[in-house]
Amino acid sequence: MDFRHNVVLKEHYTFFVGGAEAGADGGEHGLYNRDTRILSRYAWRFLSGSEGRFQALVIDSPRPDTLHAHHALIAGPSQLVAVRRTLHACANGLDDELVIENTSLDRQSISVELDVVADFGDLFEARGWHAIERAAPIGHVEATAVEFRHRASDGLEIAVRVTFDALAAARPDGGDWELSLAPGECVTLCAEVRVDNPLDTPPHDPISYDAWRSGFSSDDLAHGVVARAVDDLRGLLLFTEHGPVPAAGIPWFVAAFGRDALLSAHMLLPLAPEVAAGTLRYLAHHQGRRVDAFRAEEPGKIMHELRFGELTRMGRVPHGPYYGTVDATPLFVSLVDAYRRATGDMELVRSLRPAWEAALAWIDDYGDLDGDGFVEFTPAPPGEGLNVQSWKDSGDSMSHADGTLAAGALAVSEVQGYVYAAFCAAADLLEAEADAEGAERWRARATTLAARFHDAFWLDDLGTYAMALDGAKRPLRVQNSDAGQLLWTGIVPEHAAPRLVATLLSPALASGWGIRTLGAEEVRYNPVSYHNGSVWPHDTALIAGGFERYGFTSEAASLGDALFDLARAQPDGRLPELVAGYTRDDRAPVPYPVACRPQAWDAAALLYLLTLRRRPPKRALVAAFP
Repeated sequence: MDFRHNVVLKEHYTFFVGGAEAGADGGEHGLYNRDTRILSRYAWRFLSGSEGRFQALVIDSPRPDTLHAHHALIAGPSQLVAVRRTLHACANGLDDELVIENTSLDRQSISVELDVVADFGDLFEARGWHAIERAAPIGHVEATAVEFRHRASDGLEIAVRVTFDALAAARPDGGDWELSLAPGECVTLCAEVRVDNPLDTPPHDPISYDAWRSGFSSDDLAHGVVARAVDDLRGLLLFTEHGPVPAAGIPWFVAAFGRDALLSAHMLLPLAPEVAAGTLRYLAHHQGRRVDAFRAEEPGKIMHELRFGELTRMGRVPHGPYYGTVDATPLFVSLVDAYRRATGDMELVRSLRPAWEAALAWIDDYGDLDGDGFVEFTPAPPGEGLNVQSWKDSGDSMSHADGTLAAGALAVSEVQGYVYAAFCAAADLLEAEADAEGAERWRARATTLAARFHDAFWLDDLGTYAMALDGAKRPLRVQNSDAGQLLWTGIVPEHAAPRLVATLLSPALASGWGIRTLGAEEVRYNPVSYHNGSVWPHDTALIAGGFERYGFTSEAASLGDALFDLARAQPDGRLPELVAGYTRDDRAPVPYPVACRPQAWDAAALLYLLTLRRRPPKRALVAAFP
């Protein structure tokens, strides 16, 4: 599904996916709540006795929970009837309002129909990944409402009620309106969709858009792409009992993902530390407690993804939660210390001590599979989880120079950087508690890891680090963006940084819109691929942060400029999940067809770039890249 041409709305765990004219009418479209597709069809139809046809003139989504549309009955050069629609996603459904006005000089007769089909299938079924048999929903029709109920295989009962205004006549699959409007007459039609899902607790301490925006300066909100990013981040928040946690993205990633939430919270830390606090509490609550091979769970491990749908509850998929990520655990430790440094909130840090100590223990007990000092992961068997468990998690992302895929337990380069940063964070956390001996122990481990890493991964002839070591400890000798994130972690020795920066900015890796995931001269390079030559904005933003960390300020600014230009080049002013890796010229950036937008770490990336040069107090942004 190409999301550039679709409508996506979200609030809390509820989201709506519609087509180009803002109706859900097949395929993966629908209204979803807690990973269940509640409605598979929700679409308006307008019929008129006059000549002409209704068409959508404007469809605009000013923020993630709201859509405005203008449909018009056009005959010849003029509009006869205007339909102004406002669709609003709320935490437990939709509010839909249509203002229909006769703008002609003649009476207009209009039939309006709203078609509704209940589904109650799992999100993974809607996307074609699994299928289970289930009974048809039970429907009930009232004068101006229709209700559907479904009992899932685990006994959970979910219902949805669609209520219309008094002018409507309900039917088993929707509602009808028959209108006769005099010239200039205007009428308002309404539909209210409410989901009753026992799993869907109300948002805890939700933050309104106005309250969220008030924390940012008006000067920065005047920049359209910044204002869009601020609103997107608010829209992506899940208001959990542990605090706000960013969902990874809309539409298919309206869930907490460990890696995505941690990196997004880290980039937002100078501006919204409450997101880091909520994320840390939430992930600590769901931290691994036992060994469960199906879910890749291990004691101390930070989860990858948590879902609530029927397939998860039945144990058909391992997402309740799934722990198949190698990097979320060290990133968790790093964020604890980054939060401490940003806020001085030792109360939270102390309450999380069992969690970050367990995370450090996981690195030793389960992360280093063969005792060589590096953290690896073993690819999951086919159909049982992720084959690649670092951020480039597509199955073909890890390859040698001849194009063959890496095999065996993989030690991915940036993961070692994350572990180094976690060891440094542990030292700082213990030092803050006056534990000098413990701090020195972790600092020594960080120093040892950095030296061993450089010796094992540095490719002097290529001026970069190997993307990974395969199961036979052979380096993946390809130009890659992973090496740029190493600068962000601080593991790169000062003497190697200039060559690495030059390599990252070479034509093979720098597209002009950002840094390619794989160099353009590599065998597997494909500019329109998920991880083999595409540009991921969050990846480039972290690389820019690494440049800044090592003193390459102008180079960091150039990457920031590229990403802001990329956002401005998008019709909706958003950084997409990824774009094709074609070299920038006088043409627009080539989109990746199924890139999700908005994504939390991409929206956070724009705000992170604004804070690179200075760390201003509170939430005052610095327009470093106007």
